[in-house]
Amino acid sequence: MEGKAMLAGKVVLVTGAGGGIGREIALLMGASGARVVVNDIGASLSGEGSSLSPAEDVVKTICAGGGEAVANSDSVAEAAGAERMVQTAIDAFGRIDCVVNNAGILRDGIFHKMTEADWRAVIDVHLNGAFLVSRAAAPHFRKQEGGSYVHMTSTSGLIGNFGQANYSAAKLGIAALSKSIALDMARYNVRSN
Repeated sequence: MEGKAMLAGKVVLVTGAGGGIGREIALLMGASGARVVVNDIGASLSGEGSSLSPAEDVVKTICAGGGEAVANSDSVAEAAGAERMVQTAIDAFGRIDCVVNNAGILRDGIFHKMTEADWRAVIDVHLNGAFLVSRAAAPHFRKQEGGSYVHMTSTSGLIGNFGQANYSAAKLGIAALSKSIALDMARYNVRSN
């Protein structure tokens, strides 16, 4: 099957892959032949709680379709968690070829009423998470002389959105981070989009 060969042999880490867009990305990667690390802490959109079940459910679906996948529940907002999720790819599949920075939470509120905790929580997961996971994969990409970053952003980062100052700032930050990573890593044949 032609679609299955598209990513054959590639190893992809997808953050926030227990549901929504991340889940669909992970399933498509698996169906296209990639071996997938399905990362999700299993929290609500507001960042509450944790469970490995959402990631494990996606892994089961990928494997049921003939693909290969492993679950990881580390937080993108912690440097040690980012390192562990990349190491999960290395331990399970021997390499890492692509990082899809998709993890995100929402803590909406009108700007002048937004708490510092809600501001920081969204910035930590979206922007700092993209930085930390990208940085954790960089030594492997450099050594392999190749790799790819895919960063999820939003028009909210370009034009803003009512009640989402934190989300909008994070998403525009991710766009600039992605461009800077592309410039820094181009010499190693690494793409960042």
